Amino acid sequence: MLKKILTSTMGALASTALITSVLAQDSAEEWTALGQSWVGQAVELQHGVSKKKAKKIILFVGDGMGVSTVTAARIRDGQLKGMQGEENYLSFETMPNVALSKVYNVNSQVPDSAGTMTAMVHGIKTDVGVIGVNQNIVRGDCSTVAGNETTSLLESAEMAGWATGVVSTARITHATPAATYAHSADRNWEDNSDMPVEAIADGCKDIAWQLVNFPYGDGIEVAMGGGRRHFLPKDGAFNSPDATSAVEGDRTDGVDLTAMWETNFDNAEYIWNRDQLLDIEPGEVDHLLALFEESHMEYEHDRPADTSGEPSIAEMTGKAIDLLNEHDEWFLHVESGRIDHAHHATNPFRALDDTIAFAEAVQTAIDKADDETLIIVTADHSHVFTIAGYPKRGNPILGLVVPVDGTEPATALDGWPYTTLGYTNGRGFRHLTPSNSADDIYSVPAFGSGRVDLTGVDTEAAGFHPEVLVPLGSETHSGEDVAIYAMGPGAENVRGVMEQSFIYHVMVEAASADLRSVIFGNGKGKGKGKGKDKDKDKNKNKNKD
Repeated sequence: MLKKILTSTMGALASTALITSVLAQDSAEEWTALGQSWVGQAVELQHGVSKKKAKKIILFVGDGMGVSTVTAARIRDGQLKGMQGEENYLSFETMPNVALSKVYNVNSQVPDSAGTMTAMVHGIKTDVGVIGVNQNIVRGDCSTVAGNETTSLLESAEMAGWATGVVSTARITHATPAATYAHSADRNWEDNSDMPVEAIADGCKDIAWQLVNFPYGDGIEVAMGGGRRHFLPKDGAFNSPDATSAVEGDRTDGVDLTAMWETNFDNAEYIWNRDQLLDIEPGEVDHLLALFEESHMEYEHDRPADTSGEPSIAEMTGKAIDLLNEHDEWFLHVESGRIDHAHHATNPFRALDDTIAFAEAVQTAIDKADDETLIIVTADHSHVFTIAGYPKRGNPILGLVVPVDGTEPATALDGWPYTTLGYTNGRGFRHLTPSNSADDIYSVPAFGSGRVDLTGVDTEAAGFHPEVLVPLGSETHSGEDVAIYAMGPGAENVRGVMEQSFIYHVMVEAASADLRSVIFGNGKGKGKGKGKDKDKDKNKNKNKD
């Protein structure tokens, strides 16, 4: 079957017979072959398109940023600028190539971030909850991992001598960023205290450990996000000013991975606040680890009040690009992870604010890009988030529905007003004032399903959580397609309706020859050789693992 796929000369972008035959088997090898075939067919259609290759690739992922989220954020952004809103565009919406991504996992109709990000950076689809491995493993069973690991684009880039970076507003060990550098039978194994005894005995390493002891090339050059607790020992003395726990560290193995980062590499640095980040100039540090929060970073709305000071996602993106631009070729992944978290908490205010901040980060990248930079912007999945009710043009997107030619809120059959934005499921209505975070909703009893009289309620407030139809402990993902936006060399292959795993193959097709030679087995890559002897450093710390 693989021979049939790889030797196919069909001129269409997607052959129903081809796709059906492959998906009937659903193996990792066949996902890879399908992706290569699809891109090959796309390339055949690109007559007269520039053959320039990408030496710099940026993959932006708005976690949970479905099409309805993009639309609502576009309107919200426009209204904040004094416009009616609907006529506005977010930065990435002006990119010339747009497609739809099919986001299901191998074993799930509605996906999670571990399986979806593995698809995007490994080129295969896999199961819910596992990272950097194919679907042949059993989630939570370390003994099934060996031999089922897959190779990410970031790993291949390091092997080819490229510089690499990972940026997230979530914990840097969370599922989406972790899929670029880690292999794990469970996305929740962020530090050793999260792992079962059997997994540690079987030799599996936690995700934070895998980041610091990344074995390819000379190691990841830039890693920024939240998640300090997974890098610090439980018996450690360091607590940052914005710590939320008496002891920040969660690690029970006694290892301080932030210190290990600085000893593993020459000219390496660990930082934990905005001022330190802004003070760093290109060329001053070769390997930067920045952990700005004990857990996830703050929502954009709450970021200015952070005790220690957190950078915006645009500031992190800009600094990462500046540092990576010290190298000729590089790959960068940037995730806005808290869009997803605000949706889970049914808080549209913060979900849209984080989406707008994400769009500003994309604009930062666009401003810094040259003609050898491929930028792809997409989401890993969507949410059960809707825009409805026939509001008039320019009506506040966070407000109650006011009908065309009306001045007062419309009412439903029960006589009560209703919002434009809503969720199918979740914890239900709450109006938390004041609210320090969208996550405050988890500290109060769930309201459940059912309508509420919203007359006089400020639905545009940061602490407003709308009604839901189905009562759940947390709002869920949804399974519809998400958008892909692209510009730069190879962007023309983002088109039509794509399997999510095809995004990887678009990036590979766009890449310069040294990276492609590593991926396709034609060479071992040139390497950079700046890092210290990793085997020596691992042996030095083996009694602490």
